[in-house]
Amino acid sequence: MSTFAEAPEPNPTKGAKIFKTKCAQCHVAEKGGAHKQGPNLGGLFGRTSGTAAGYAYSDANKNKGVLWAEGTLYDYLLNPKKYIPGTKMVFAGLKKPQDRADLIAHLKSSTA
Repeated sequence: MSTFAEAPEPNPTKGAKIFKTKCAQCHVAEKGGAHKQGPNLGGLFGRTSGTAAGYAYSDANKNKGVLWAEGTLYDYLLNPKKYIPGTKMVFAGLKKPQDRADLIAHLKSSTA
């Protein structure tokens, strides 16, 4: 498995399209937005998994204690259920390194 440091050059515009088609059904990126099926992703970077106020996380997500950063998100997005066994997230993941890099670039700006 490649690491975020080895990821292709990201394209945040393509990442926005990926978010819209793969993530927006369950997540909101803007800080202060309501939770949907998944938690609001506002303030994601630098936050510990399972800690967004007002969202009912699985014990697996709360107990994993992941500090969300580019590298941990890159690994998580490959296969969320493998990265956090027992997570409620039903998303199968993004297998292409370019897609993960693009989505992370978009999330860096949209969740700040």
